[in-house]
Amino acid sequence: MTENSTVVGSKIRSIRETKNISIEEMTERTGLSADQITSIENDQFLPSLGPLIKIARALGVRLGTFLDDNDELGPVVCRAEERDSSLSFSNDASEARKNMVYHSLAKKKMGRHMEPFIIDIQPSEEKDFKLSAHEGEEFIYVMSGEVEIAYGKTHYTLREGDSIFYDSIVNHHVHGATGKGAQILAVVYIPF
Repeated sequence: MTENSTVVGSKIRSIRETKNISIEEMTERTGLSADQITSIENDQFLPSLGPLIKIARALGVRLGTFLDDNDELGPVVCRAEERDSSLSFSNDASEARKNMVYHSLAKKKMGRHMEPFIIDIQPSEEKDFKLSAHEGEEFIYVMSGEVEIAYGKTHYTLREGDSIFYDSIVNHHVHGATGKGAQILAVVYIPF
C-alpha cells in the first residue's frame, strides 16, 4: 500500500465522525456491510471506486474529498512529477487486491465533478472479476498495453490508442488483458 492510500480510510472515518454518522447509518445509506465500512476506514480493504462513490454520497461530499482535495480556485496544472503521489484501489478481483494504481490529475481542483486519473494496471492472471456500477460516466483512453472491459454482458479489448466512453450505471469492470499490464487515462464523471 502506498503512503497516500492510507489517507483515504482515515479521511472517511474523520468525515463520518465529524458529521456524527454511525456505522449503522452508513450501512443503510450505502448498502455496504458494517464490516466493509470498518475495513475501509481502517485501511484493511482497498475499495474500488463504486463503494467510494457510495460512501461519498452517504457523507454528502464529493469523491475528490477523499483524494486529497483542496481549495484551489481556477485552473489547476498537474506537473508530471506531481503524479508520483498515488492511490491504490482494489478493482474487486477476488485475489489481486492492489493491481491498479491511480494518479490523480486534478487533486487540487475544488468543486470538480470529473475525476481524471492516469492509472497503472499491473499484470494479473485473474479472470474472476466482480462487476460494479455507480452513477455517472467514464472515459478511458489506453496509453500503453492492452485493457479488457466488461460492460454488462459484453467484453471489449482495447489497445494503445483505443478509447471507450460509457455510462457507469451499467455493471462494468476495467482490467488488464490476461497477463498484461497497461496504462490508461481515465476520466470519471460523477454527478453531485
